[in-house]
Amino acid sequence: MKQIIGIDLGGTTIKGGLIAGEKLVREEVADTRAEEGGEVTLAVLKEVIGRLKTEDTSAIGIGVPSVVDRTRGVVYNVQNIRNWEEIHLKKLLVNEFGLPVHIDNDANCFAKGERIYGVGRNFENFVGITLGTGVGGGIIQRGELLSDANCGSGEFGEMPYLDGILEQYCGSFFFSTNYGTTGYEVALKAGENDKEALGIMHEYGKHIAALVKMIVLTVDPQAIIFGGAIARSLPLFRDSMYEHLSSFPYPNSIKKLQILQSELNHPGILGAAALCY
Repeated sequence: MKQIIGIDLGGTTIKGGLIAGEKLVREEVADTRAEEGGEVTLAVLKEVIGRLKTEDTSAIGIGVPSVVDRTRGVVYNVQNIRNWEEIHLKKLLVNEFGLPVHIDNDANCFAKGERIYGVGRNFENFVGITLGTGVGGGIIQRGELLSDANCGSGEFGEMPYLDGILEQYCGSFFFSTNYGTTGYEVALKAGENDKEALGIMHEYGKHIAALVKMIVLTVDPQAIIFGGAIARSLPLFRDSMYEHLSSFPYPNSIKKLQILQSELNHPGILGAAALCY
């Protein structure tokens, strides 16, 4: 059976998996050693791939938290990894392993993973949004990732909003900056019907509604699929989100839009592997 390696390259850990069909058959995790960066992190990445590679491995997909020249496989300005301002990663790994290598932004990988392995397979046009420390996005059009010039489309979190940008209100910053806590702690308390926590989630839902409005006005997708740690709390802010979407100028667009929660396990690994399709 055809096997693909998917690599989720993060600032803290490198998570890799060997995928056979739609099944994760082996997983490897290593410290990125981001503070050392450069050749050290590259060596860790190669080691993880080497442990996963078999005679049946046909390709390698890698998701990175940065801007990527997809054609040349050049990675620019990787967040939180020292001295990774311009890495010709595709060339380095093709020379090392002799396999096709596909590289993209991690949010694009999430969207592609949903299209191949997740609920996104039911839609030709949708937006995948990751809600975590940041807010990343990937756009699927006609079943494929949107072909853009600089790998920058879908970054809705960077759009101006109130006194900052959407990411400050829709990512983990919202909870830490305004309430000195985490989304996880708020969700736990809200699940126990804590009045203050429920109020925080209601406020958060208002900001997510603003994000949804911007997505619909820009892309008008069939669906928006939320992933990431905060997305697990969608049932706690869904009602507030829809309440604040009621003022949208084109109500039929909201009525037809499906807003879903990702059901993928290992989304980073699967998303990177999906680049190989």
